[in-house]
Amino acid sequence: MKSHDQLLNLLKRHPDQYVSGAMMSQELNVSRTAVWKQIRKLETAGYEIEASTKLGYRLLYSPDEINSERLAESHSTARFGQSIHYFEQVKSTQDSARALAESGAPEGTLVLAEEQTGGRGRMGRGWVSPQGKGIWMSMVMRPHVPIHCAPQLTLLTAVALCRSLRRLTELPIGIKWPNDLLIRGKKISGILLESAAEDERLKYIVAGVGISVNLSEGDYPEELLAKATSLRIEAGQPFSRSAIVAEFMQEWETLYDLFLQEGFNAIAALWESLSVSIGQKVRLVTPQGELEGTPVGLDESGAIRVERADGSLVTIFSAEMGEPLNRS
Repeated sequence: MKSHDQLLNLLKRHPDQYVSGAMMSQELNVSRTAVWKQIRKLETAGYEIEASTKLGYRLLYSPDEINSERLAESHSTARFGQSIHYFEQVKSTQDSARALAESGAPEGTLVLAEEQTGGRGRMGRGWVSPQGKGIWMSMVMRPHVPIHCAPQLTLLTAVALCRSLRRLTELPIGIKWPNDLLIRGKKISGILLESAAEDERLKYIVAGVGISVNLSEGDYPEELLAKATSLRIEAGQPFSRSAIVAEFMQEWETLYDLFLQEGFNAIAALWESLSVSIGQKVRLVTPQGELEGTPVGLDESGAIRVERADGSLVTIFSAEMGEPLNRS
């Protein structure tokens, strides 16, 4: 058994108690320096361990494991999440899923990683994705729809994730246009859809989703704490990552099939009911410049309709939406 596994077993044998460094050193027959190094390894793997100069070490949190085989059996989807590729570490689940898509992977093929070293969000931003605490995933989609429908699938993914998370956590999660999930103004999830087209039709879409599930405040850089949070921080308790993925897959496939059969209108209505953007005066940074206005709803393409101060309506297809300007 590896020394860090022995150390972990020792900490688990003393739940909610401190174990002195001297005791660890003696039981494991290693130096105090070696104990400290193994503690660091456990923390890198997602364990949270409290250290006290006088008392020793105490295990505060153990990451839950994602078992890909049990996960595939835990939901009754026909396609989504039925083929799972699980990795301890990848640069980006998007890159891995795109390679699978190019090699002919079927729709619903899911890539899950415990850790991303180069996770990215919209507009090329980085994403905090420590090992064992979040859900970092990408899925291959092959919808038989025109290219212009791709933005609608981004909104659909946000609706599916928001609805499934609200059911499981009972937290007040809402959607900021187009696809950020927020709790009380702080971001808990991001969604990135990247597509490949052929002959004016979508060849495939790779839908990347990052969910901050069991991150603690210490996992975030200080500058992000004012605008980022996790389900665990907000609820005061950890959640099963496998249960979240299974619930999400079920909801995602249900809404996707509804979209393919009946079009975007039903999805748009669900999105608007979950939106935290509608009715809030905001500043938007578009490729054409900045503007202020109040979002009033989606159009048939998935673009946001914004009412200006003079009462005119403008349709925004791509923009960075700021915080509400009229929040008290």
